[in-house]
Amino acid sequence: MNEDDLPPSAPVRRRDAAATRASILRAAREAFTRLGYDGAGVREIARAADVDTRLISRYFGSKEGLFAEVVDLAYQKSLMMTPDVTGEAARALLTGEDEAASDGLLLTLRSASNERAAAIMRASIEGNYQRKLADALPGADADARSALLVSICSGVLLSRMLLGNTEMNGPDVERLVPYLRAALDAVARDPAADVRRDP
Repeated sequence: MNEDDLPPSAPVRRRDAAATRASILRAAREAFTRLGYDGAGVREIARAADVDTRLISRYFGSKEGLFAEVVDLAYQKSLMMTPDVTGEAARALLTGEDEAASDGLLLTLRSASNERAAAIMRASIEGNYQRKLADALPGADADARSALLVSICSGVLLSRMLLGNTEMNGPDVERLVPYLRAALDAVARDPAADVRRDP
């Protein structure tokens, strides 16, 4: 019997670590968004990702580690609300259809009752987005002002996208942009510059 007469061997299934990791993150994001931190189980996430639960431990260490990575991804795409772009930010907050922002809000709301999950989300916001925003703001109290801007943004998105506020979802929502821009400007600009301009 020569080599050509042998039956073909079954193809070896190779594990693609990056694809496996991405699949787990997708399944986890969906589960945490739908069920919150307490409601989403590691077994359910592994089943949805079509992987063994041990791979979650291997790639993320724990459910907390997985949640932290999902949170960082969910909060990744954020608006900069520096003085030069408050008009664009106001328009995006009031008129943008951002599914990622909606998912981030749902994940936050459904997980906030868990103390550890709340700490993970707070650390992500403060250490990433809020930090970048503070670094880009002119003037004093940039850390506190960036926290206020993040809170304004979160409140508008919550009212508009999740609660369906009528005024913020009407056909003439564009008329609200100047008001929101003024609110963002009041926090984003350097307060000392206003004092210097006063006679």
